[in-house]
Amino acid sequence: MRRTKVSALWRRIWAAKYLYLMFFPVLLYYIFMRYAPMAGLVIAFKNYNAFAGFAKSPWVGFKYFSQFFNSIYCWRLIRNTLLINLYDLVFNFPASIVLALLLNEVRQPRFKKVTQTITYMPYFISSVVLASMVVQFLSPTGGLVNNIIESMGGKRTYFMTQPESFRTIYTLMNLWKNIGWNSIIFLAAISGINGELYEACTVDGGGHLRRMWHITLPGILPTVIVLLIMRLGHMMDAGYETILLLQNNANLETSDVIGTYVYRRGILKNEYSYSTAVGIFQSVIGFVLVIASNWLSRRFSETSLW
Repeated sequence: MRRTKVSALWRRIWAAKYLYLMFFPVLLYYIFMRYAPMAGLVIAFKNYNAFAGFAKSPWVGFKYFSQFFNSIYCWRLIRNTLLINLYDLVFNFPASIVLALLLNEVRQPRFKKVTQTITYMPYFISSVVLASMVVQFLSPTGGLVNNIIESMGGKRTYFMTQPESFRTIYTLMNLWKNIGWNSIIFLAAISGINGELYEACTVDGGGHLRRMWHITLPGILPTVIVLLIMRLGHMMDAGYETILLLQNNANLETSDVIGTYVYRRGILKNEYSYSTAVGIFQSVIGFVLVIASNWLSRRFSETSLW
């Protein structure tokens, strides 16, 4: 009986051998680039010395976790990280849905394609170039934004040195870059909705707004919930690469997040054990948020990741 099952399994694998062959490089990537490096997390509990290695470095327990939670920067980092992600969740996540809904209502194919191309293009701009463009736009000397403000009778301001402006600038930059790209998956979900539902709604006298509210939104709701759960898992990850490019000593009060702090302590100061401990804390919080949001979704709706 067991031999029969194994034989049947191998026949199915052989029948789909090309699919498994395509999947094999992806499997290797995750094994060697995602799971194998997890062994290095042990240095968060050791006083790691690169010359002594993993095995001979002395154990220190939760020393570095305690140092982080007792640090004067701890709660500022957590607050900044959560607020930046909250801004993105409240403004940018719904914006992609709205754009997909609006594009779905466009009936002129050429105009729709041009609009999609324009909104997709910023996503392919390098983060370095994008950050440089934002800094130039906001420059007090010759910056586009300040030129407009001055032409309207206002005073030139260097927004990048104002801590209270950083979150707004970063959120708007991400909105400009990602809104078109993030709307693709919602457009794909909309394309899977049965067209007969729209025809029935039109026959009953429903206009564009009613079709959108009663057919399109419920049709893409499972996709929205799944993406929202996955987005909540990144609430402690603010994409530090772009933040580093926009960060300066003047706006550090609001721009310093966990990712940039780990970069400074781990890469610049070579405090590998300490930065690994902070990174583990960040990952654990993200994991808990995914579990909690999936549990809530499964309890109050029919959609969940598992």
